[in-house]
Amino acid sequence: MIKILVVEDEEPISNLIRMNLTKAGYYCKCAFDGKEAADIMASEPFDLFLLDIMLPQINGYELMDYAKSLNTPVIFITAMGSVENRVKGLKQGADDYITKPFEVLELLARVEAVLRRYNKSERILKVLDIEVDVDSRTVMQNGEPVTLTLKEFELLLLFIRNKNIALYRDVIYESVWESEYMGESRTVDLHVQRLKKKLHWEDKIVAVYKVGYRLMA
Repeated sequence: MIKILVVEDEEPISNLIRMNLTKAGYYCKCAFDGKEAADIMASEPFDLFLLDIMLPQINGYELMDYAKSLNTPVIFITAMGSVENRVKGLKQGADDYITKPFEVLELLARVEAVLRRYNKSERILKVLDIEVDVDSRTVMQNGEPVTLTLKEFELLLLFIRNKNIALYRDVIYESVWESEYMGESRTVDLHVQRLKKKLHWEDKIVAVYKVGYRLMA
């Protein structure tokens, strides 16, 4: 399982991040100041660090130097959103920089992107009765192969990686079709219906009123 250390001194934000990363299938540990984070970094390996910059005792920039010596990717999550701060963070070696307040889906997407860049993302995904091999692009359901089109496969990955999260139709469209959403709700709806039918997930992928769809897992 992918292990992520969240270093954030504001407990409500830390809890929000941890809850959503855990729902997405990651193992999450939290530290609330820089010294605690450094001690944890020294005692166990992680696949990704999410660092606030303004931390008690040891700030995020100082932690960055230690994180890079461990060859572990870093995403800064901070209220310091000025261009100067973003440039400073990226120049120091951060792999990405997210400013508060942020959307949960954006956080999950950026985490996944950084993990993929380091070949650390999960290659075998399991949810309910489905097992997906990301590299071979194969899907097994109860030990039997399921044939999906390319878009259906990408749609399934999106739902699995964001299980229990309501996904807006525009987010689904732009993630799977990789183009700007222009109100093509019928395209999304048709593909979702076909995916539900192929997997017999009529009661698992549910419509969310005025939003889109959610995978209940």
